[in-house]
Amino acid sequence: MFKTIIALIRVAFYMLSKNNLRRLALKYDKAGDIENRDKVVFGIVPQWARYVFTNVTKSTVEVIGEEKIPKDRAVVFIGNHQGNMDIPLLFGFINKPMTFVAKAELGKIPLLSDWMRLLQCTFLERKSPRKSIQAIHDAAEGVKKGYSQVIFPEGTRSKGGPHHEFKAGSFKLAFMSDAPIVPVTIDGTWRIYEGQKKVVTGQHVKLTIHDPIETKGLTKEEQSKIPEMVEKIVCEGLEEKKAEPKENQ
Repeated sequence: MFKTIIALIRVAFYMLSKNNLRRLALKYDKAGDIENRDKVVFGIVPQWARYVFTNVTKSTVEVIGEEKIPKDRAVVFIGNHQGNMDIPLLFGFINKPMTFVAKAELGKIPLLSDWMRLLQCTFLERKSPRKSIQAIHDAAEGVKKGYSQVIFPEGTRSKGGPHHEFKAGSFKLAFMSDAPIVPVTIDGTWRIYEGQKKVVTGQHVKLTIHDPIETKGLTKEEQSKIPEMVEKIVCEGLEEKKAEPKENQ
């Protein structure tokens, strides 16, 4: 527990140390200077994500297949969801600006909420079907503007156990935006926290990026086959929970 508290303090101090950049990005945003706002935001967020992995949790990351990501357009990354470290993993170790659909509650956390809004996150109110649909529409419009999105179709963390079924509704964002889907397999993030419900340092995480799947021009029947196809690509061969993570000395 002590190590977890220290980790949270270090992350908080890191965010506070970048407060001047937060204010600068907010200033650009208010002035409508989107280009400079995005330069600040998409410069600092990957740095923060890598800091969390390498400095705070002292974990190593192996990335396979990054060359498969389309360079000239926004995409929708769809992957399995093992733990809280999944977002920092993708933001820190995939060289492409991205954002994600987040729970509305996160939009109420000081400092973090500013960064998330600057990052073009869409906030989802799960208890309101109407607002949930609107959030997906807003996220799809963001993709059309060039902001790649991250989706976890399981809807909840597997925490290293058997993965949950990929929900077909989660794929609407990709279909609505005509963006290619890039399946990603996350293996090992659960060991950093979820395995023992505390921060465990010195873990190894593998991130595998698969071939993109085009969505533009698909018929309804073809779209209906995509969720099962992506789930198989992402989760086939996934090393699921076998033992409690051990801390490297």
